[in-house]
Amino acid sequence: MKGIYIFLANGFEETEALATVDILRRGGIDIRTVSIHRDKFVVGSHKIPVVADMTYGEFKENVMIEGTEPEDVIIFPGGNPGAKNLAANSEIINFMRLHYAEGGTVAAICAAPGLVVSQLPSLKGKHFTCYDGYEDALIDKGGIYEKVPAVTDGNLITGRGAGCTVQFALAILEYLKGEEAVEKVKGGLMI
Repeated sequence: MKGIYIFLANGFEETEALATVDILRRGGIDIRTVSIHRDKFVVGSHKIPVVADMTYGEFKENVMIEGTEPEDVIIFPGGNPGAKNLAANSEIINFMRLHYAEGGTVAAICAAPGLVVSQLPSLKGKHFTCYDGYEDALIDKGGIYEKVPAVTDGNLITGRGAGCTVQFALAILEYLKGEEAVEKVKGGLMI
């Protein structure tokens, strides 16, 4: 697969998706947005329309065919009903399971860990965070909840909510490019 992709469903949380894309691109990451719908237009939970880089159909035809690699990252923002729409898409869930099983990285924020990531077969011993009230499904799978802005545990990266998006995106950047890249982006953002 070779790449970093963030999946957008109607009702996605704009801050969690777009700030993540912005921070990763500032860090030199070629992240691409993928609409899970038939066209590239996706509307966020606060009615902000976005044009994705590709549709899920294009992603399947041009990206999935290569298989996944450990350095590949797929990202799921939260938002209501965006995270529910992602979780209800069995094809995307099956792709996530395969990607994760092959060593690929999954990142999710807000409700997405509880609704999407919780559909992985097991999270035994994996540390995670999520939006308050969405932790039980992951705990039931053996996950260990931490009430912090962002958590990286191997090939699982999670964020707590919209107010924690910068920390979440920086955690992904650090995972991909290291602390030096994070410090450079933080300096540019005056954090």
